[in-house]
Amino acid sequence: MSKTTVTRHLPDSITRAEIDGTLRSDRLWLHVGLFLSVLLMALPLLLAFVISLQSRGVITSVSQLSFDRAFENYRAVLIDYNMGRYMFNSFVMSIVIVVGKLAISLLAALAIVYYRFPFKNFMFMVILLTLMLPVPVRIVPLFELVAGLGWANTFLALTIPYLASATTVFLLRQHFLSIPVSLVEQAKLDGIGPIKFLVYVLIPMSKGMIAGVCVIMFIYAWNQYLWPLIIIDSQEMQVSQVGIRLLQGVVETGDIAWPIVMAGSIVTLIPPLLVLVLFRRPLLETFGVQQK
Repeated sequence: MSKTTVTRHLPDSITRAEIDGTLRSDRLWLHVGLFLSVLLMALPLLLAFVISLQSRGVITSVSQLSFDRAFENYRAVLIDYNMGRYMFNSFVMSIVIVVGKLAISLLAALAIVYYRFPFKNFMFMVILLTLMLPVPVRIVPLFELVAGLGWANTFLALTIPYLASATTVFLLRQHFLSIPVSLVEQAKLDGIGPIKFLVYVLIPMSKGMIAGVCVIMFIYAWNQYLWPLIIIDSQEMQVSQVGIRLLQGVVETGDIAWPIVMAGSIVTLIPPLLVLVLFRRPLLETFGVQQK
């Protein structure tokens, strides 16, 4: 209802200025509430950043805060404790997983939507049923398979098991179903093959969906912890999430060096955070959230 309509139904003693003032006041309180909510959610991250700048992790009062080491902890984490190498491994693993998973999922969604073959719906249901298998159930047989292939302690072990994604196939399938059938019929009349149709029609019309899916896949791959911890023995091959666990083994004055651990957590958070900020619009479009 517009402000003009509201004004018509109010007594003459209530002026338009009073209505605008009330609306501005409500909007102000709304923004204050949103700001406090964001601050509350970001508080653990802010505390971690403050601790990462300290010389010791146990802080009992504000007077004990000292920033004399400043960013020395970050230099030590990236160079002395090899976190830079772990993050590079995570980045390479994530990129390979995103590219490989996207290629396989695009082809799978293309076949499921635009091809007719026996038991197509059944095969799609089998793909979706894989979402119901928790990770611990798959760890033991997957480890035996990868070890039997001789892939243990290699990038193949870190990437190949993640290339199949039921979630990505489902999202792309649903998006392809929304594309007008007339485009498919026109492509058939023009003699365009399936690969050309995928490259020149489906992908350009699905840029937002693909970008959003890539963000999800990158963050998922970046946050992997259990599988790399099991399949990789060499520290040189480890990823950033396991690297944070290794930092907890750093002991100073008989206790865990929490400033080092927090510094490692902060630098590990930066890549996925940048991806979220840069590609937030297509990510929101993927989940059907409209932006003004």
